[in-house]
Amino acid sequence: MTQPDLTGKTALVTGASRGIGKSIALSLAKAGAHVLALARTPGALEDLDDEIKAAGGKASLIPMDLVSDDGIERLAGALTERFPALDILVLNAGSLGELAPLPDIDPKVWRHTLDLNVTANWRLLRALDPMLRNAADARVIGLSSRVGGEAPKAFWGSYAVTKAAFDMLLKTYAEEMAKTSVHVSLISPGPMRTDMRKVAMPGEDSATLPHPDELLPLVHHLLVREDREPLRISFKEWTGGA
Repeated sequence: MTQPDLTGKTALVTGASRGIGKSIALSLAKAGAHVLALARTPGALEDLDDEIKAAGGKASLIPMDLVSDDGIERLAGALTERFPALDILVLNAGSLGELAPLPDIDPKVWRHTLDLNVTANWRLLRALDPMLRNAADARVIGLSSRVGGEAPKAFWGSYAVTKAAFDMLLKTYAEEMAKTSVHVSLISPGPMRTDMRKVAMPGEDSATLPHPDELLPLVHHLLVREDREPLRISFKEWTGGA
C-alpha cells in the first residue's frame, strides 16, 4: 500500500523512541505529519528526531513519564494552545510488567503496569478528546496484544490483565465515538523484533520475527480507511498468516 499524504496533520505517538512506536513515528513524519514524539528517554528521542529531519520530516519531542502526577493534563493544555486539533493519536507506550505467578508479582510493579498500560491511556483520551473531536477525520490507533484477553498465558498476568483492560478501554471509546469524526482501531501486532520481546523471550532468535516496519502498511491502511470495522485487526491475519 502506498504511503498516505498526511501533510498538515498533527500526530502524537507514545512510546516513540524505539520499536513499533519509533517505526510508526518515523513513517508518519515521512508522510508529512508533524509528529509529537513522546517517550521517557531524551537521548533516544533525539536520535529519532535526527532520522526524521534526515528524511525531511518535522517532529516535536516530548520527553516525559506518562505516569507522572499531572503531566498528561499539562501536556494537553500546552498542545491545545499550539495546535487547533489532533489528527492522529497512536497509543503505543506500555510495560511488560513482571513475568511471574500472580501471587508473586510485586504490588509496586502491578500498580505501575496498570497505571501505564491502562490509566495513562484513559487520561490521554480524556485530556485529548476535545482536540480529537476538533479534527475533520481523527484516527486513534492502540497497540493491542494477543495475550491480552485473547490467549491467556501463565506468568504473563500483569501484562495480560492490563492489555485486556486497554482493549476494552479502546472498544468503549470506539462505541462512544461511533457518530463522530473520530475513528478508533486496535492492532494486535503479534511477536515482533522489539526490546520488550527480547526481555520476555530472551532465548528467541529475534531475526526470525517481523521487523516493526512490516507493520506500517497496516497502520497506513487504518489512517485512510472509511469504514470502522473490524475494530481490532491482527497483523498476522491481515497479512495472510496462519
